[in-house]
Amino acid sequence: MTRLIVRRILVSLAVLWLVTLLVFIATLLLPGDPARAILGQQATPERIAALQDQLNLNDPVWQRYLAWLGGVFTGDLGTSTATQGSVNALLGDRIVASLVLLVAAAVISTPVGLILGTWTAMRRGKVADHTVSGISLVIAALPEFVIGVGLIVLLSTTVFTIFPSVTLAAPGEAVWERPIQLVLPVLTLVLVVTPYITRMMRATMIDVLDSGYVEMARLKGLPERTVITRHALPHAVGPVAQVIALQLAWLAGGVVVVEFLFRYPGIGQALIDAVNNRDVEVVQAVTLLIAALYIVVNLLADVIGILTNPKLRTTL
Repeated sequence: MTRLIVRRILVSLAVLWLVTLLVFIATLLLPGDPARAILGQQATPERIAALQDQLNLNDPVWQRYLAWLGGVFTGDLGTSTATQGSVNALLGDRIVASLVLLVAAAVISTPVGLILGTWTAMRRGKVADHTVSGISLVIAALPEFVIGVGLIVLLSTTVFTIFPSVTLAAPGEAVWERPIQLVLPVLTLVLVVTPYITRMMRATMIDVLDSGYVEMARLKGLPERTVITRHALPHAVGPVAQVIALQLAWLAGGVVVVEFLFRYPGIGQALIDAVNNRDVEVVQAVTLLIAALYIVVNLLADVIGILTNPKLRTTL
């Protein structure tokens, strides 16, 4: 089991290195010249050439990549070409704001999905099962921006005016100081993620409840609650952990759309602004952060799956 976990970690590190390479190449393929984007179309060739030298844009590609990669490993994400300030300082508060959004959505959607999935599996074929499954299927088919717009219409404008439709935090003010402005972004992410967890948990729990060891536990006269919590859930969590990881990893990418929709001051909004301003260093940093989060979450899911799988624990 230890060898398998170490192997997963090494593979994740290799994938992360490939991601750094792909991110760097992708930013090189972006149209336009960063120096011209900063100085504007009226800039003279001399000023453009001077700024290109200042930004090291004339260095060989491999040298620029190694310099950027070295900065990543030392925690220095570079200097913003648009603001000439540190990318670390630019993204510091935005990373915290996005983490607040992601953690809140994950903390709510994961237990809700597991509980709903278990509850519907125990009532399969009944009205409650069909109702929850139908609603989950409809919500899962909707893109996040449709859900977000629907919530704005329902809870911020024409029907009910309860929550603000956009983030109202003043410059320098933490987003969590006004919890009410987090409700709609978090609720949008929860509604997008929860149906997938619910449906996977339901399918897995149905298989587990029909297994021989659960039937044997019932024949021994154990209470149904004990059968579910000690015999069924541990075997169902492993496979579902993969789906949960994929959905939570999706949050890192899907948060870009949600933050743009609600004007939320996170890394998603920073990525959109950086693309518009041709700020290559910020684009590289945000893309790498999202990819790293995706890889780490999937790695944790693999480890959880190994630890909760009795076959792997006994055969490795």
